[in-house]
Amino acid sequence: MLAGVSLRRFRQALHPIRPVLRIRDLCYAIDSGSRALMRGLDLELADGEYVAIMGESGVGKSTLLNLVAGLERSQGGTIELDGVEVTALDEDARTRLRRARMGFVFQAFHVLPHVSVGRNVALPLVLNGWSRAAIDVRVAEMLEAVGLGGRAHSAPRELSGGELQRVAIARALALRPGLVLADEPTGNLDPANAARVIELLRSQIRSQGAMGLLVTHSPLAAASADRVLVLRDSRLWSAAAPA
Repeated sequence: MLAGVSLRRFRQALHPIRPVLRIRDLCYAIDSGSRALMRGLDLELADGEYVAIMGESGVGKSTLLNLVAGLERSQGGTIELDGVEVTALDEDARTRLRRARMGFVFQAFHVLPHVSVGRNVALPLVLNGWSRAAIDVRVAEMLEAVGLGGRAHSAPRELSGGELQRVAIARALALRPGLVLADEPTGNLDPANAARVIELLRSQIRSQGAMGLLVTHSPLAAASADRVLVLRDSRLWSAAAPA
């Protein structure tokens, strides 16, 4: 390894990776247009890159994830994922793209309380038409990967908060999505569980070669990313990774 240069970055220098998420001149305002959360915002993520976005409450970090996912409509600019312009798709096409290409991890877990852990992880696979046999294999793989092997038949109420977030990570990555969107995934966890969950999220994203976009208030969570950006004054600014 060259001094000060990771092997991964050295390889990228030799064979540059094209951006596969590209945001250009994104605009979004609230309060009848009087308050701009984003104005000319740009962002690029390369294949396999994991980026953290920080910023004060209310600046639009979660809104940015919703715009990338096509859950909300921008008021200007473009969002492209693998060359597909998300901002030009109708609602049905955006839904299909989310199901096929994106995984989500939320602060509140959003684990379905009335179905088993295994069925929670299986949900994106069912929605994408996987066979029962393939689903069973993949669910077992993902639960093992997040340290919950053997818990497929457990009810969510039997799990701790940290375990529920691991279920959410397994579900988000079950389909091997190209892009994982994580919105304050450690916000409801104690420091010890938060550290375990963020390391698990980072390792799983990297092992699957996905892109990761993490919104967080936590400097420790942000430190796990390849790049740290700050959403401020309606745009994204580079920030030194926290120590």
